[in-house]
Amino acid sequence: MSIDEPDMDAVRAAKINLAATLRWADRLGLGEGICNHFSLLVPGMTDQFLLNPQGLHWSEMRASDLITVDAAGNLIEGTREAEPSAFFIHSRIHLSRPSAKCVLHVHAPYTTALCCIDGGRLEWCSQNSLRFHGRVAYDDEYNGLALDASEGDRIGSKMVAADILFLAAHGVVVTAENLALAFDDLYYLERAAMNQVIAMSTGRPLKVIPDDVCRASHAQISADREQSYSHLAAIRRILLRETPEFAE
Repeated sequence: MSIDEPDMDAVRAAKINLAATLRWADRLGLGEGICNHFSLLVPGMTDQFLLNPQGLHWSEMRASDLITVDAAGNLIEGTREAEPSAFFIHSRIHLSRPSAKCVLHVHAPYTTALCCIDGGRLEWCSQNSLRFHGRVAYDDEYNGLALDASEGDRIGSKMVAADILFLAAHGVVVTAENLALAFDDLYYLERAAMNQVIAMSTGRPLKVIPDDVCRASHAQISADREQSYSHLAAIRRILLRETPEFAE
């Protein structure tokens, strides 16, 4: 099989997993209406990616609903269209960062709350936050909706040395080499932001962890990401029991 010939079994598995994470993200309250987007490079391809289409709620997403688009925005497979900002954000990040085979963009409550604070930053004040130490970048200037390639490129340019981006007044982008790692990171990123926002709401100062402990703890967390794969497998099992139609 050449790099330009997708493995259909792998594509099917990728669609099932992507639909599972979209449904689970809805259960966690990470979505917003029918907005926000998850994308995943098609297995065996370098310029086509799976994307949740415009108009469907995450809670009703099925594997067969996912669309395939190329880097130019052409619909390769599917019956629905890509939401414009989804295409311009995701396609430009996929193109500019070959390691970003999975791109997740959400307006989740607690991470977005940090995006709404002047100079808001993820602080190293919880164990959950430490998996992201040294991995986060910030776009501090809101520039309107991402409705063209130039805005997608501008967003992508903020991620040169990071795989997670906080977008001012907007939300977050999480990227990784595969879906399991990206979704696990998204889950814990929102939890870390939740811990921080709740702590900040007490009016007491945050107890920031010393930098050397941050680095050491980050290394410990990064050394074994097997739980990320187990997390996705557990989500898939639960959904297959409770709402098996997601895999159709």
